[in-house]
Amino acid sequence: MARRAVSVIAGLALALLTLGPVIVVLNRAGGLSALGPGLLKAGDWQAVRFTLWQALLSAGVSVALAVPVAKALVRQRFPGRAALVTLMGAPFILPVIVAVMGLIAVFGQAGLVNDLLGALGLPGVDVYGLHGVVLAHVFFNLPLAVRMLLNGWQAVPGERLRLASSLGLTRGAMWRVVDWPVVTRVAPGAFVVIFVICLTSFAVALTLGGGPRATTVELAIYQAMRFDFDLGRAAVLSLMQLALGLAAGLVALKVARTEGFGVGRDRTLLRRDGCGWTRLWDFGWITLAALFLLVPLGAVVARGVPGLALLRADTLIAAGHSLAVAAVSTVLCMAWAVALANRRGELLSLAAITVSPLVLGTGLFLMLRPYVNPFSMALPVTALVNALMGLPFALRIITPQAEAVQADFGRLRASLGLTAWAWLRLVWLPRLRRPMGFAAGLVAALAMGDLGVIALFADPDRATLPLQVYRLMGSYQMEAAAGAALLLLGLSLGAFVLLDRGGRLAEV
Repeated sequence: MARRAVSVIAGLALALLTLGPVIVVLNRAGGLSALGPGLLKAGDWQAVRFTLWQALLSAGVSVALAVPVAKALVRQRFPGRAALVTLMGAPFILPVIVAVMGLIAVFGQAGLVNDLLGALGLPGVDVYGLHGVVLAHVFFNLPLAVRMLLNGWQAVPGERLRLASSLGLTRGAMWRVVDWPVVTRVAPGAFVVIFVICLTSFAVALTLGGGPRATTVELAIYQAMRFDFDLGRAAVLSLMQLALGLAAGLVALKVARTEGFGVGRDRTLLRRDGCGWTRLWDFGWITLAALFLLVPLGAVVARGVPGLALLRADTLIAAGHSLAVAAVSTVLCMAWAVALANRRGELLSLAAITVSPLVLGTGLFLMLRPYVNPFSMALPVTALVNALMGLPFALRIITPQAEAVQADFGRLRASLGLTAWAWLRLVWLPRLRRPMGFAAGLVAALAMGDLGVIALFADPDRATLPLQVYRLMGSYQMEAAAGAALLLLGLSLGAFVLLDRGGRLAEV
């Protein structure tokens, strides 16, 4: 009963903080009376079609590629594997504009790939347009899908693998009995989270879209607010975006499996089906994924090292602000995730990343203005919004394992009469340390690199490190901006590694 009350309170707070700002913006635009049939333009419908198409492609390709890569990492053990898994997660936690710079350095007109194709006498590739947007989204989201699937495979009890080995199951039988249940339980949720991320794509479409035909809904919202100051149109587009994300969540919940893998003794057992030609196949996938994800990351590092010597005191102060915001966001988000770790909570949390951050920030600004100076609340509001934005990722990582624990141990809990606190301390948290550590690291890294609400609220004394990077780029201090971006990458990756490793039960 107590847990249900906590879950209801957390859900109501989440709904208020996500839908409240949209309602405020809509009310400021004149309320429902401002919503006429001609409010949306023809370009807005083109933006909706393009947004859906690129999100479907991006999510589908990311999850499809993640399955063989994650399975290869589960089956194979080699020196440096843990470091590779960690580094392969770096693209997802990179600030978008920094990562786009790395992609252009590799796939752009003067990038490494086109230089190689030119040397071979082959035509070059164009990174702009639909294929560029999909490429960037796969670059960002493939690591997330890999880690989610990896956590799913690691939740399989070692006893099940030992039984499969003793029965001499073929690779096809292993896929049907062990691997396919993992994919059907984790992949639908991973697809939805990535789909929703791509629905709200802004910086990627702005830099790689290549024109009006490659405009996303988020870009249309930005244009409505920035150039036309048409709050009614921006609110309607934001509600459409919200409806699309929630619809995708409902579909995923219908097709996802929720049963557990059975109770084990929490012992790690190495798989024995990764030898021979399978080993060559697995290392081929690992190599391709590592090259695709790490070469652009190396380009970012190479450009940033000379700029480290140009870092000034204001950049270091901004880095301190980012660390504080990330710490508060992570604690708040994980408390929210523990309270809402079920399928209904996961669906509700999708609203947090489906609602436009631009509309969310504007609504919060309007809500705070009658009572306090919004600029003085820049850092607390940024921490709150980052916690909201990170909640869907945390729940998607935690919920499958949480439901499996409930399915495996729920009857035992009832028979022993465990209290909510005893259940949390003795059963729930010990078996969810690894996904919770990964989720906390992911939220901290995303909060560290976010440039959203802070851009609307911040004054010169309250800048975070991402905002400082953009300010340096805006003043054409490109070397200093590259150095600050490298510092941001180091802090984000450091926070992710610290929390992710802290939550592991064993080496992944």
